[in-house]
Order: sequence, then structure tokens, then C-alpha cells
Amino acid sequence: MDVAFTDRAIHLPESDTLVLADLHLGRGVSADIELPLSEGDVPPRIGALCDRFSPTTVVLAGDVLHAFSHVPAGARESFREVEAAVEDAGARLVVTPGNHDTMLDGVWDGPTPAAFSVGETTILHGHEPPENEAERYVVGHDHPKITIEGDDWPCYLLGKGVYGGADVLVLPAFTRLASGVAVNGGHGRGTLERSPLVTDIDRFRPVVRDEDADETLEFPFLGAFRELL
Repeated sequence: MDVAFTDRAIHLPESDTLVLADLHLGRGVSADIELPLSEGDVPPRIGALCDRFSPTTVVLAGDVLHAFSHVPAGARESFREVEAAVEDAGARLVVTPGNHDTMLDGVWDGPTPAAFSVGETTILHGHEPPENEAERYVVGHDHPKITIEGDDWPCYLLGKGVYGGADVLVLPAFTRLASGVAVNGGHGRGTLERSPLVTDIDRFRPVVRDEDADETLEFPFLGAFRELL
């Protein structure tokens, strides 16, 4: 798959599509702590990605919101800022709902297809099986991270031919407020397999994007990688 990994998102050059998942707007104010956590970095980060890639389409692949029963304070304004960033870039915004997005119509009045296809790639949240066949699927939902020598890194998971012969790419959560689910060793082993597209995690290769070093690091398949740790 021809893909650029960048700041918990990806850019697909062939279709000029920017994809990110799991914004979980409102997660900060929903946290059970005295001082709300800030998610104010989400709109400017999306704006920066639009400036970098000038995409024609931006896809939010589910879990735009965090709360199930209401639109949390500030989430509506944050989403308006996301819309403005995409509009300023001259791109089209597409939203494929996730399992958290029961109140999505409280912030977004545009179309909400269960999946969005560009060429041979289908983008969806990943909490339910796709309805169409594709050569590759891009999903969110699982919030993967990799733990190495005590340090946590949000990571992508890339599996070749793992879902009915199709490739699957799992994105990390775009929000920095999500703690993530470890995919290697310890308590992380096996806990990620919530998506119906991730049936055998050992067949997935972790990919870490180090923005500070401007490096994309690929690791062995998890089945072999655990033997090295």
C-alpha cells in the first residue's frame, strides 16, 4: 500500500485522501478528574496535516465523539473548527460513524456512510464487518500502541492478506488523550482483538511514526516480535 504515515493519521497519495480516526471529542471533559483535559490540539493538527498534504478528501473514520448519550461541552465547537480547517484547505469532509457516534447528528449534518471507498481501498471505523469486498481496509477503533522498554508509542498495525485475503491497516487514535491498548507483551497480548477485521494480531506488523526524528519505523510481525522482547 502506498501510504504516508504522519501524526496518527495517513495520507493515501493515489487518491489524495487524508484519513484519521478516533478523535473522541469531549473525552477531556468526560474524564472523572477535577480539571478537564484539553483536546484543543485536534483542530490545529488536522489543519497542519491539510497544509502539508493539500488533500482533496479528509475522512474521519469513526468515533468523532466520545460520549454516547449527549454532546459534551466544547465538542460542538471543536468539530466546527475541524470543519473549518478542512474547508480552508479546499477539501471535502467525509465522516464514517463509529460505535461512539450515537450523537453525531448533533455536530454534523452531512452524509454518514458506513464506509467510504477510494479505488481499491475501503475506509471504515472497524467496529463492524465491512459490507463490501476490497483489496485493503483502513480502520480505527482499537487505539493500538506498542510498549518498548517501558515507553509507550501510538502505532499503526499493518496486516497483509489478513481479512479474507485483503490487507488491513489499523490507525492509532488521533486524540492524544486516549491511553491506547498495548499490542505486545504483558497485558497487551490479545486485548486488541476487538475489531472483526483483526482476527489474528500476530499477523500484523507495528509501524511507529516518530515525528520529532521524522522517521517511520517498521517492526517485525507481532508473532515474531514478541520472541525478541
